[in-house]
Amino acid sequence: MKMNKDFSDDLSKLPDKPGVYLMHDEKDTIIYVGKAISLRNRVRQYFRPSHNEGVRKDKLVENIHHFDYIVTDSELEALVLECNLIKEHRPKYNTLLRDDKTYPFIKVTLGEKYPRIIFTREIKNDKSKYFGPFTSAYAVKDTITFLQKVYKIRTCKSLNVDRPCLDYHINQCFGVCMNDDHLTEYMENVNKAMEFLKGNHKKTIDMLTDKMNAAAADMDFEKAAEYRDLMESIRSCIERQKITSADSDGDADVISIYEEEGEAVVYILFIRGGKLLGRDHFYFATENVDADESLMSTFIKQFYDGALFIPHEIYVGEELDNYILLEEYLNEMRDKASSYEGDIDAYDSSNRSRKVSIVTPKIGKKKHLLDMAYENAKTTLLNNREKMKREMGRTIGAQKEIANLLGLDSVYRMEAYDISNISGFDSVGSMVVFEGGKPKRNDYRKFRIKTIEGPNDYGSMREVLTRRFLRGASEQENGNTEHGFGHLPDLIMMDGGLGQVNIALEVLGELGLDIPVAGMVKDDHHNTRGLIYNGRELAIDTTSEGFKLITRLQDEAHRFAITYHKSLRSKGMVHSILDDIEGIGPKRRKALMKHYADIESIREASLEELEAVDGLDSRSAKSVYDFFHK
Repeated sequence: MKMNKDFSDDLSKLPDKPGVYLMHDEKDTIIYVGKAISLRNRVRQYFRPSHNEGVRKDKLVENIHHFDYIVTDSELEALVLECNLIKEHRPKYNTLLRDDKTYPFIKVTLGEKYPRIIFTREIKNDKSKYFGPFTSAYAVKDTITFLQKVYKIRTCKSLNVDRPCLDYHINQCFGVCMNDDHLTEYMENVNKAMEFLKGNHKKTIDMLTDKMNAAAADMDFEKAAEYRDLMESIRSCIERQKITSADSDGDADVISIYEEEGEAVVYILFIRGGKLLGRDHFYFATENVDADESLMSTFIKQFYDGALFIPHEIYVGEELDNYILLEEYLNEMRDKASSYEGDIDAYDSSNRSRKVSIVTPKIGKKKHLLDMAYENAKTTLLNNREKMKREMGRTIGAQKEIANLLGLDSVYRMEAYDISNISGFDSVGSMVVFEGGKPKRNDYRKFRIKTIEGPNDYGSMREVLTRRFLRGASEQENGNTEHGFGHLPDLIMMDGGLGQVNIALEVLGELGLDIPVAGMVKDDHHNTRGLIYNGRELAIDTTSEGFKLITRLQDEAHRFAITYHKSLRSKGMVHSILDDIEGIGPKRRKALMKHYADIESIREASLEELEAVDGLDSRSAKSVYDFFHK
């Protein structure tokens, strides 16, 4: 097993706490997600020479460039968070989870006259109440059985029976199938069972503890063991879940700050659809923060400035004096984001109708999430001061290098573009944005090429840039210079060298815009060797942070364009030349592709050979032949 770098410094700072660790490759792609009872012990195992978990794990370690982690309160929370992150990021070296059916839930069928408590692995949009998810199916089943017995909840699937079952005769059911006089008492018991499932279970646990102790005192150790095992199942089942909420489909951001000795880390957890699916953190030197405003207020304004997605709730750990004004600002930002329409794809939210609220929870699950974010902020600052300073050099320092090379005051906002197609069909364009040396994914845009046919990258790029900056100029005329397309870049980076640079300069000139444009010059091996700016080539140190930032920007533009193009192909939207032949529909096209290996074989086929294809008549065969030979 070989490693790309020495991780000893990072490993020494790992906390001895449960959590989830994320392995990244040199392109910052998450390639593995794992959970641990002790992050310190588990992550260290990967980098020990004696560690041997097979070829797959050895290959993983070879590709690890850096790692980070999220601290949780328990292994159970780490397990659920691990599952969420695997489904969200689909890491290369994880066995991918397919859907939420890995999680068992407890379902209370409130849509029925006499509700039942049942086991399920899927959530439906019905009148039922769902509790979970849980990690142990056995614990869930034990808990359901316990609740059915204690609260006399019916177990039968249908009330349409001729006689009551055994549960009624042993006094474990009211016999509601035969007697309709117990509805009020029955519903009271159902409500008590739901309160238990919500976590109000101390009395029940105390009762079982007393029974266990009494059985042990009577030397009935078998019975005492049953009570003990039942309590363990119940504790496992009812442990509160901060990571996933089955009865919530909301979106929220959880923000906490830890400050010490003039430095601070803002840690943010992203809750989407009721699940914790991501996190990020930001390092600040507090002397640069406005003394008249809290760091939290400053961060919220900057973080959501121009964002296309703002959740309907933001949890913060301190009560903000200006929270009403901030809420108005965030709702205005959200309204602007939702106003984007037309032919440019952008992120969207299903909760546009809900107003944004800034909440300071004091108790409960939301407060628990804030505590988790705070603990991670503290751990990040205390353990990673030097690493974060290096990250500042990798981002802010790198953009300053580029600005100095080009003789510009600032290149804080950089935009890069790319075109992707297959033989000219379904051409798409991508626009990626870096601010402060880091991706600003909320500002990414995707374009379907409309006016260009065939493999014409220059024409496609002209269309993309024209549409982007026409929209920007229009928004600037309306006074919007800080958000959306009205927020113009400090520098445009073109991947195609002088040709692409000239296209960009022509478009900007036609629109009366003065924005610096630089192109990336390639060597004979198609590797970037320098920049072209103002008509001359500038050499750049390929080991510098500035060059590495340019490479990341370039790679991200490629990735975003290719991903969009693949998504169109996956929907069956890739154009086939056979679609242009009159009389050839999906069935005949399929017949042709089944009979011939490729388009070239169809082109070379004679009319007689085409007529012999199963599924084509003489007229359609002639239509195909004429299309390729006229």
